[in-house]
Amino acid sequence: MPCETGPRRSRERRDHPVPAAARAAGPALIALLLAACDAGGTTEPSSGGSARVGRELLAQYQCGSCHLIPGVRAARGSYGPTLERFGVRGYIAGEIPNTPALLEAWIRDPAALSPGTLMPSMGVSSRDARAMASYLLSLR
Repeated sequence: MPCETGPRRSRERRDHPVPAAARAAGPALIALLLAACDAGGTTEPSSGGSARVGRELLAQYQCGSCHLIPGVRAARGSYGPTLERFGVRGYIAGEIPNTPALLEAWIRDPAALSPGTLMPSMGVSSRDARAMASYLLSLR
C-alpha cells in the first residue's frame, strides 16, 4: 500500500503558502512568546524574578505591617499605601516612574530615590528585591 502522507503534505504546502512576511516574523514571534514563559507557570511581567518567591518575601520582610498587599498573608497594614493593582500604576510613591529597575532600587533603598521618604530601608538584597518587584508588578 503506497504512503499518501508525503504527497498530500507537499500539495497542502503548495495550496496554502505561508506569506513571506509571516515567515520572516516567525522566529521573532517565537522568541517573544518564549520570553514570556516561566517554567513554574507564572508569567513574570517584570525583571525576571519569581513572583511566587516575591510574594513569600513580602511576607518575610513584613511589608504587610504597613501595606495592604493582595495575596500576601497578614498584609493588612494601613500606615503605608495599599499595593493593590500596583502593576498598573504609573509611579512609585507618586513621583518615581514605575519600572522594574526603579522598583527594585526603591525596595532596596527608598531614601536613595526619595530623600525624606517614610518608607524604611529593610536591608533587602538585589535578588530578593527583583522577586518582590516581580510580584508587585503582577498585581493588576
